[in-house]
Amino acid sequence: MTDRVSESMDRRTFVAQSAGALAAVALAPGLAHAALRSRDDIRVGIIGLGRQGRSILAELQTFNNVFIKGLCDVDARRLGSARRREQGAAAFESVEALLGSDEIDAVFIATPTHRHREPVEQALAAGKHVYCEAPLAHTREDAAAIARAARNAAGVFQSGYLARANPVYDLARSFFRSDAVREPVSLRAQHHRKTTWRTPARNPAREQALNWRLDPDVSLGLAGEWGAHQFDVFHWFLGRYPTRVTGGGSVRLHQDGREVHDTVHCTLEFPDGVPMTYSATLANSYGNRYEVLHGENAAIKLGWSHGWMFKEADAPTQGWEVYANRQQFHQDEGITLIADATQLASQGKLKDGVGLPHDAVWYGIETFLKAVLDGAEPACSAEEGYRATSVAIAAAEAVKSGSAVDIPEALLRL
Repeated sequence: MTDRVSESMDRRTFVAQSAGALAAVALAPGLAHAALRSRDDIRVGIIGLGRQGRSILAELQTFNNVFIKGLCDVDARRLGSARRREQGAAAFESVEALLGSDEIDAVFIATPTHRHREPVEQALAAGKHVYCEAPLAHTREDAAAIARAARNAAGVFQSGYLARANPVYDLARSFFRSDAVREPVSLRAQHHRKTTWRTPARNPAREQALNWRLDPDVSLGLAGEWGAHQFDVFHWFLGRYPTRVTGGGSVRLHQDGREVHDTVHCTLEFPDGVPMTYSATLANSYGNRYEVLHGENAAIKLGWSHGWMFKEADAPTQGWEVYANRQQFHQDEGITLIADATQLASQGKLKDGVGLPHDAVWYGIETFLKAVLDGAEPACSAEEGYRATSVAIAAAEAVKSGSAVDIPEALLRL
């Protein structure tokens, strides 16, 4: 795979080139995401107005140079509700009608996962720029079709894997790719949130449509829908992909006849033998969502809006640590990872930079708009989106079957 980080730069070369500049990497103002150029306007449409579509709508409304021109959903109630929130947008009952509008430059696809392929292919064929929610699809066939369509399209395509657009994660990755952490020892992640995944509805057909995540025929379950985003964090940091996944699950809390597990666990095995353990549940909220990367010199913990580095006592110091903001976690002291820390420190406002001011979705939207307007690279390409989706599908298969699933390298090639 020609665009894999591991093939373009090995760890030792990276360390040799960056060791002298680590402080600049840690505190450089250039890591902050620049604002979009205000003189540029972009007209957008949203296809799919469920929970994620509404979240995208809310975040788009914060960009001054974005004009929401079209809204589309097959559910009349959702379409009407979104139209009331954005009265400047036209309501379309079909994807074809929205894509036929000359007033739309780019579209956000936020339909259920198993219904991504058709609107993506149609939008790309219509010459629109496309942002597609992640995972890309519920089958490898559909995910590959989306990636190939994006490869051959004139417009920009971005996969909605949000870690790659996150400034705190970008900064953390700079540390991870240097001697600040060194070789990985173990990897861990979880997503715990006590909720049901079930939306009540009086109409059986609407109830089935709203609760597609609980339909075993189309749902990737917790490992696919939630885990996909977190697995991709490790793909991006390591520049490698797992070769095998084992897993299992059960219904621990929601005894309502569902077949899709409300609690799952997975172990992803990477080529160098380092395992990544993952757990997700709808039955408990403790710890919420995070990823941890343990290395020889330090551990990094990431929580989407925040990040910390915990240095080992015998790890070498590099000078910048004396200026860092720190937080105590029981017996451990974490250095807060703050993008644009140099500028904030010079203003005496370093603590003001702790935590991101926006939701993770905002940064995904921002990077997509910059790619469209400025010609920048999208945060997550269609090819990387396909690989992350393929791994998520394998994890979902392992959870469902309770057995190991191999992920050969050939499977990750288009």
